[in-house]
Amino acid sequence: MRLDHHSAGKDTQRLFLNIAVVGGGKACRLFLEMLQADVFPYLGIRVKGVCDINPRAEGLVLAQKLGIPVTSDYHDFFRIPDLDGIIELTNNQEVLLELIRLRPQRVGILEHNIGRFFRSYYLTTQQLKSAEHQAKLEKMVSDFLIEHSNAAIVVLNTDFSIEEANTAYLEMVDKPRTEVIGRYCYEVYYGLKAPCSSARPTLKCPMLETLQTDQSAHVIHEFSGAKGHATYGDIVTYPLKRPDGQIFKVIEVWRDITEEMSSRWEERTRDMKADLNRMVQEDRMISLGKLVASCVHEINNPIQGLLTYSHLGSDMLSRGRPGDHDLRQLRRYLALMSRELERCGNIVSGLLSFSRESPLAYRPVDINTVLEAVIALTRHKMTLQNIELETDFAAGMLTVRGDTNRLQQAMLNLVFNSIESMPEGGRLKVASRLGDEKKHVLIDVQDTGQGIPPEHLDHIFDPFFTTKEEGQGTGLGLSIVYGVTKNHGGVISVDSMPGKGSTFTLKLPLLR
Repeated sequence: MRLDHHSAGKDTQRLFLNIAVVGGGKACRLFLEMLQADVFPYLGIRVKGVCDINPRAEGLVLAQKLGIPVTSDYHDFFRIPDLDGIIELTNNQEVLLELIRLRPQRVGILEHNIGRFFRSYYLTTQQLKSAEHQAKLEKMVSDFLIEHSNAAIVVLNTDFSIEEANTAYLEMVDKPRTEVIGRYCYEVYYGLKAPCSSARPTLKCPMLETLQTDQSAHVIHEFSGAKGHATYGDIVTYPLKRPDGQIFKVIEVWRDITEEMSSRWEERTRDMKADLNRMVQEDRMISLGKLVASCVHEINNPIQGLLTYSHLGSDMLSRGRPGDHDLRQLRRYLALMSRELERCGNIVSGLLSFSRESPLAYRPVDINTVLEAVIALTRHKMTLQNIELETDFAAGMLTVRGDTNRLQQAMLNLVFNSIESMPEGGRLKVASRLGDEKKHVLIDVQDTGQGIPPEHLDHIFDPFFTTKEEGQGTGLGLSIVYGVTKNHGGVISVDSMPGKGSTFTLKLPLLR
């Protein structure tokens, strides 16, 4: 249900309702004819469907002519989005009870007596032409529909006092009618002494906005519900105006959207987690490509040595039975070959382990072990790029609760970032230490590279922000470091000066 503007030669304020009708007989036909005659100038009723098991029922036939969806199964109505209510016109108690039992929480049920109400209303409107009588009838309709609405509705005077409130509103504020009517809206619900936005500047007041703009206003407020749980209310205000355009009352409609907000928030959280997982894995593949490029050279050297030693051994054996000297040489060649093969195996195992996507698992992790694994993967790349490596790890285990793969990816990105800032070589220091109060683990990655300009410092952790030339970086590396650090309950900071290098510091909670 919502309040809106409807223009038909002149502006008319309307309360819009989306309804469905069960029972397509004479009462339904009369109801549809009344809607066609626009006998409710202050109500905008949209009929979303008509149900009857008799395909020749006069109301059902008229609905088809009007382009209204029809069905023989009223259960279809429960799947209509934004449905406010169902009117039951069959005069069948079993149907009414089943509708009440199966209806979604947001949908109200109006029973068959409303059929007599519509007939009486229609006959009366044909007899009464005076504006005074018409106004009384419109108020009767408004009062009836407002009272039977599931939404909390309150009618406010322009001084913020409450003139009328329906049962749903009284239940929401948990107060009897005598403690609501005549009191100020901000006093009844919030316990304030002044309008919301005056007493609490951060709390937007839709009533005040409507009075200032002469237009409908909409806000979502967060409240502290039972047991401290947050609840969310969707609030819409709509002005009622005199013929001269002056507002004399405001209708305020409240709808509890806590469940809807929670569902959307959970869905958004799942999407964000999925996006982060996808970004981390994509970034791991990018990092893997960088590692493979340098490890190819590292693996190629021992392979050439293996080929040389194998040829030497074959030559010795081809000359006949080897002597003592040849045997000693052959044993030495085999030991060297075994060492080189083990070295190649370790490199390949490290690359395979790094490339493998594994489920997120938080468990005790030793930061020094993570740093050693990252250095083992990048050491040869530093050598090729003429970078001097210095390590300074705190003695003992520095244990945090985290995911090994995520932490490894974050550290690797920091090391790669430093390496790429020193294209002509330099010095890289990786250190770990305990914080001053021994409650945190600190990891420092310090380089003597190009540094970061002051105007870029506020953006280096933004996704896709990069100062590198096109094709040389995605801008995801540092944003992933930031995300991983936050997910582990830590913080990251940077100290940098152009031309003098940068120091990135990660601070993670120590697991005791």
